[in-house]
Amino acid sequence: MDTGDTAWVLTSAALVLLMTPGLALFYGGMVRAKSVLNMMMMSFGAMALIGVLWVLYGFSMAFGNDVGGGLLGDPFEYFGLTGLLGEDHLVGTLPAMAFVAFQSVFAIIAVALISGAIADRAKFGAWMVFAGVWATVVYFPVAHWVFSFDEVVSEVGGWIAGAGAIDFAGGTAIHINAGAAGLALALVLGKRRGFGREPMRPHNLPLVMLGAGLLWFGWFGFNAGSATAANGTAAVAWVNTLAATSAAILGWLLTEKIRDGHATSLGGASGAVAGLVAITPACSSLNPVTSIVVGVIAGVLCALAVGLKYKLGYDDSLDVVGVHLVGGLWGTLAIGLFATADAPAGVDGLFYGGGAGQLWIQLYSAVAVMVFSFVATWIIGTVIQKTMGFRIDAEDEVAGIDQVVHAESGYDWGTLTGGGGRVAGSPARPTDARHSSGTTEVSA
Repeated sequence: MDTGDTAWVLTSAALVLLMTPGLALFYGGMVRAKSVLNMMMMSFGAMALIGVLWVLYGFSMAFGNDVGGGLLGDPFEYFGLTGLLGEDHLVGTLPAMAFVAFQSVFAIIAVALISGAIADRAKFGAWMVFAGVWATVVYFPVAHWVFSFDEVVSEVGGWIAGAGAIDFAGGTAIHINAGAAGLALALVLGKRRGFGREPMRPHNLPLVMLGAGLLWFGWFGFNAGSATAANGTAAVAWVNTLAATSAAILGWLLTEKIRDGHATSLGGASGAVAGLVAITPACSSLNPVTSIVVGVIAGVLCALAVGLKYKLGYDDSLDVVGVHLVGGLWGTLAIGLFATADAPAGVDGLFYGGGAGQLWIQLYSAVAVMVFSFVATWIIGTVIQKTMGFRIDAEDEVAGIDQVVHAESGYDWGTLTGGGGRVAGSPARPTDARHSSGTTEVSA
């Protein structure tokens, strides 16, 4: 056991855990005021449920010895983390429980990401049932495919890892997986009432910016921590993550400026997430300059992709498809184009003389995860919708999901009026609130 490596991985696990509350703030600020608590609760609910399932059987399904041709780990091998408590059980230079901790937070945020696609209209109880079933049927097996290498935790690992695909920190297992699931679930639940007709602007952009900042901060644990050691690979991943994310913000803002005439705070926050998503699978394969290239392209692609829902008619509320699916696909394929053997992964991509072999491996791995996740999620979501009901009633959606489902409100409007009277200059109703310029409506 190496104490430095252990300290770094446990610190990284804490950083990644912070990403889910950061996601809750990011998503919470993007919805209307009447939905903010429900949106944040979906992330916190995922933290609670997946944390339990990971300990019971999730880790074993993901990293247990393969029992199905590279498709599934043995769910009983480490059930309840049996046999992993002793310091003599190592994963590389780490005590096994440090590795368990680090991988648990990946499972949590993978589930939480999906919630953004169905904002404003999902029953919380149905979401919790979906989260548990989806983690069991989709995430834990896919994590085995991608992250379980032979002779690392168990003797036989997953098929994508064995095929030589590079996914350093989760472009396929997390972002493509969650993005495809978000698309399927958005189709199952249908559009929000008023989608495409009524303004559904973010109600609190400072929350969005704060959430994006916490995601960026935690993402250094996500990517650099995936080295599972305090070493040069972690350092390269850290710098590449910084370079790509910074470039993606510039790419998104430039796209907005050219297309709409304004560079927005929402665009800056979204561009940061797009860059983080794209560099996640590739941060051990690129040099810093090509990381900038990948980041800029990610910012432009994702800024354009978020508009597809209006053209194609699906209601991906908070752009899980446009950012995570598109960004994850781009980052995964970029490895086959821009990878350099000088980087820690030691592979040359097409533009560095390595031919198309690695690009092909990246492509079929990404497509396999995308198709499996979409189909499985469609089935799970449809069964829940047909049995217990997944979507809230129309009148409850109009009234506000926070009050109906949680009996709470994110903002106590009554206390803002001071002694029963309206604050001078304030609007008569929160839904009528306007900025001092009088040009931008704050949607409730």
